[in-house]
Amino acid sequence: MDYLKTVVPSQLIAERGSNLVVINPGSANIRIGLAQHDTPLNIPHCIARRTSQVPKRNVVDQMLNSQVTTSQHVERERAYDVIASLMKIPFLDEEVANNSFPRKMGRVDAFNQQNSRKDVAFSWTNVYEKEPTPSTALESSSSMNHGIIKESVGQHGNTDIKELNSSERKFREFICGEEALRVSPTEPYCIHRPIRRGHLNISQHYPMQQVLEDLYAIWDWILTEKLHIPRSERNLYSAILVLPESFDNREIKEMLSIVLRDLRFASAVVHQEGLAAVFGNGLSTACVVNMGAQVTSVICVEDGVALPNTEKTLPFGGEDISRCLLWTQRHHQTWPQIRTDILTKAIDLLMLNRIKESYSEIKEGEIDAVAVVHSYEDGMPPGSHKTRLTALNVPPMGLFYPKLLVPDVYPPPPRSWFNDYEDMLEDTWHTDFPRRSDISDNFYPGINVGLPMWESYPVLTTKPKKEEKIGLAEAVTSSILSTGRIDLQRKLFCSIQLIGGVALTGGLIPAVEERVLHAIPSNEAIDMVEVLQSRTNPTYVSWKGGAVLGILDFGRDAWIHREDWIRNGIHIGSGRKYKDSYFLQAQAMCYINS
Repeated sequence: MDYLKTVVPSQLIAERGSNLVVINPGSANIRIGLAQHDTPLNIPHCIARRTSQVPKRNVVDQMLNSQVTTSQHVERERAYDVIASLMKIPFLDEEVANNSFPRKMGRVDAFNQQNSRKDVAFSWTNVYEKEPTPSTALESSSSMNHGIIKESVGQHGNTDIKELNSSERKFREFICGEEALRVSPTEPYCIHRPIRRGHLNISQHYPMQQVLEDLYAIWDWILTEKLHIPRSERNLYSAILVLPESFDNREIKEMLSIVLRDLRFASAVVHQEGLAAVFGNGLSTACVVNMGAQVTSVICVEDGVALPNTEKTLPFGGEDISRCLLWTQRHHQTWPQIRTDILTKAIDLLMLNRIKESYSEIKEGEIDAVAVVHSYEDGMPPGSHKTRLTALNVPPMGLFYPKLLVPDVYPPPPRSWFNDYEDMLEDTWHTDFPRRSDISDNFYPGINVGLPMWESYPVLTTKPKKEEKIGLAEAVTSSILSTGRIDLQRKLFCSIQLIGGVALTGGLIPAVEERVLHAIPSNEAIDMVEVLQSRTNPTYVSWKGGAVLGILDFGRDAWIHREDWIRNGIHIGSGRKYKDSYFLQAQAMCYINS
């Protein structure tokens, strides 16, 4: 402890973070990097594999998606009109001329300062392996050092050259990250997304073994190509898995097996995303609202302890807002007459996400913006279309009115596979494990050592994984009120923390404060709601918190070593809790609070 009080934080991070790899996987992106770095790599969590299947599927699980039903369509239009009345804009089918109230106009052309970048088209990925000849090697190395426009010329002006060399050139067996999303649908590739809606993407079209192989391939590619950690050196590194609360027990175990058995890390530890987020912002108590691409989750943390009975999981996120943006523009006939298909053309989803991030915000009045929309026709160079988008404040309000975000794309995977007897993210100190008579009690350190402050909390034998069909404000209110103590409730309502990519939406913080305050029942003695400003980029807060927890975890009592995991897995009664505990090392709390 004396060392912790005197050491400079940057020195501590440099000393202890150089051999710690923090991995924070999500449904759409994976954040990964060394703990000593300020920010992680943020890479699309997908892989495009070469396929000879006929007929070819562009996306491995595209057959799972359903059409919007008539009742869903009616509910969506009704939700739009409710939001329109709140935002003081015309109703969905209301003519502007019939509008009786004065219209506020808000132009957001300059909302995102990177105007030059947001109008640049994405390019199709070069699916061929690099030429081994010196001349082409020089060209390929220079093309890799540009931005997002590199290979588009090869699809247009150099068609003859491509045909000439196609017999000599070899397809890449797999392509990872953003390049996978930019593979043309005409190429012999199928995109795999191993995580969907906060769970492993297992279905009749995508077997478990393939999902795990894809996870391994993506993570191994990032470690080798991006972090430059070859397999031969990984026994010198330890991994910190920062996992969303939505994962089931068996999913967590499978990821541990990938990290320890396949990727060959020396040791690993699992931390909850919500808990890590609190430490990433230097807090100890907060209601963490994690708004990712496909899932939004809420969990309360008190004094460094995640309270499992407060967890809420909502089946929508940033990609649903992007889909809603497309539906809104098509309804208002502001979208160009082009074939935008985010289901079978992942590059269209990239474009929509960028438009949403650049122009969508929550504020009253009509929000219009002139934007450049790109069309990506099969095998053709991108086309540009300048158009005026309207009602840009409606899609993000779908967070509070989820019927606007019809779940017709990527429904949650079936849950029948995930049955497990142990919860990797729950503590087990209240449980008496069966003990072998030939081993003394000294072999079981740390069992049944619960802290008195937590004895009043109900212990859940299994974590409820059901998804809530409610809006964000109701989920936050329900989560905080479930703690049952008025002093803690007041503290949590004034300590709401928004993390994830959606948290960057303009105007979201005052909207959350207002909607949550209105959602609190009138019989509750609470009259103040406050969202705390994030000290770092909300997208990376959980990753940063995982790095902090790993660096400050001197005892490493909860770390799993590779040999132990391969030999025993979770050995009941071994004294190790292979997850983050309900209480943390005392020095970590002391260091952060000092």
